[in-house]
Amino acid sequence: QVQLVESGGGLVQAGGSLRLSCAASGLTLRAYAMGWFRQTPGKERKFVAAINWNGGTTSYVDSVKGRFTISRNDAKNMGYLQMNSLKPEDTAVYYCAVHLGYGYEIRTSAYDNWGQGTQVTVSS
Repeated sequence: QVQLVESGGGLVQAGGSLRLSCAASGLTLRAYAMGWFRQTPGKERKFVAAINWNGGTTSYVDSVKGRFTISRNDAKNMGYLQMNSLKPEDTAVYYCAVHLGYGYEIRTSAYDNWGQGTQVTVSS
């Protein structure tokens, strides 16, 4: 079955960097678009970044533009989210997700498969 496993979260000071990874198994990643979302306690899961099936198109929520970079390595069945200049408001559980299709999606409802999440905490 399809499985997504995130890693790379942790505690970092404001201004620092983290690189999240998403390992996909049970599928051929090149057939899927990928997204990263985040969620804080009591709030809805929200879009962060997305990438289309071949990596040619990306999209970001305004609050992370210029700081975060989404990428993928289909040969390794891996997705990544490079996060620089982190801020305390970036603190959340981060989830990767994939959906079968060419174009990226920013709606959580568009995604078929989700990882279990990885905690990112940014201290001030």
